[in-house]
Amino acid sequence: MRIVGTRPARGGGPNRRFPGASVPFLMRSGLFAAAVLAGGLSVLAAPPSDEDLWKGAPDRIDRYRKADLLVTVTDAQGRPLSNAKVTIEQTRHAFLFGCNIFLWGRCETPEAERQYRHRFADLFNYATLPFYWASYERKKGQPRHERTRQVAQWCREHGITPKGHPLAWNYDDPPWLPGDVETIRRLQMERIDDCVARFRGLIDIWDVVNEATHFDRDSFWKRAPKMTRMWQEVGRVEFTRQCFQHARRANPQATLLINDYRVDEAYEKLIDQLRDEKGRPLFDVIGIQSHMHGGPWPNGKIWDVCERFSRFGVPLHFTETTILSGRRIRRGSGQHKRGEAWPTTPDGEQWQKREVERFYTMLFSHPAVEAITWWDFSDWAAWQGAPAGFLRKDMSPKPAYRRLQELIKKEWWTGPTTQLTGSDGRVRFRAFLGDYEVQVVTPDGRRHQQTFRLPQRGEHSLRISIR
Repeated sequence: MRIVGTRPARGGGPNRRFPGASVPFLMRSGLFAAAVLAGGLSVLAAPPSDEDLWKGAPDRIDRYRKADLLVTVTDAQGRPLSNAKVTIEQTRHAFLFGCNIFLWGRCETPEAERQYRHRFADLFNYATLPFYWASYERKKGQPRHERTRQVAQWCREHGITPKGHPLAWNYDDPPWLPGDVETIRRLQMERIDDCVARFRGLIDIWDVVNEATHFDRDSFWKRAPKMTRMWQEVGRVEFTRQCFQHARRANPQATLLINDYRVDEAYEKLIDQLRDEKGRPLFDVIGIQSHMHGGPWPNGKIWDVCERFSRFGVPLHFTETTILSGRRIRRGSGQHKRGEAWPTTPDGEQWQKREVERFYTMLFSHPAVEAITWWDFSDWAAWQGAPAGFLRKDMSPKPAYRRLQELIKKEWWTGPTTQLTGSDGRVRFRAFLGDYEVQVVTPDGRRHQQTFRLPQRGEHSLRISIR
């Protein structure tokens, strides 16, 4: 079995990673024609409404997340076989649906641990592993490499792609860190060299630098004065540049991310500055945080953020996504204090389910987005003590977990689906991008089973010779 004649979809701009992403949204979404029919070209001055964006999502998903597959079945002499039963079944998404996996091995009971791992592997194909320097290497020269290797290997065994997060961030100073700026910079670069090279082939995706846009916030000066001072003296852009250069040398095949909670012009400006001497980006992917403790983004903002950052011509990963299942609380409102219970509620869980479906659907329908990572998987030990998980504290699934599972494994999933070849030995499928198993059964009972991949949208051919 072999894949032949792969051809990308037409209409793509200069971006080879997601063809069509450089074309103006109204043209590629189908809203252009709708706008003209609705009242002439003058309506194009206004951005699409939240409702229009939502209504157009199914069509965009079909356009950007599927491919056409032609399967040709022949005998050993190359003659077409008719009435052969061809069944394809998806085994994995090309799109990365993920979550941080920080509780792996740390749950309160063996049963909670079992449920955590089972439910994680049953939903996700992507996992973020912690590399926060202060906790990863509490004692100098004793980094937590072995535990990290165990988690990453478990992920690989379960078809989950691991990512390291982050290699450089000044949220906390390691307690043993010296005070000399040049020594701190050298140790930081040595850490990047070691981690990226050590886990090469096991962890090949990295959040290299986290939250560089506003690295000098007051809270960082309080929590990490040594790292923050070093970053300031080396220079915000120069330090970030050096981190990417070291990561690239340590593993030239790695996928490297810049990651930030900012989604405005300040982040755009930093991204523009992170280029090599030939003008090429130092990063492979732009990471976008979307913690929504104060309420989820409307469709217009989701789309605007995707459009704003897709212009850089690299894929987008939504790296930290949070939608709560408890009462929404504004920061500084006095309604919630750190350490107080912030419970999930039945009404909140239903609301979270609806908003999760909307947010994921909107992102899945944008051609520049290649990954979504949830933050955190369980309410137990969740960031800010918020009811942010897909699981409750007892590891039971919330409605949002069930709904996302239906989307990922049913509605956005192909197969098993079966067709009979015609007199030309051919059948055609339209299928979601990802990994597949194909099984062919001929009229005389011969069987053939193989795997194949639909890596990108467009037209693909699969030729199978039955012996």
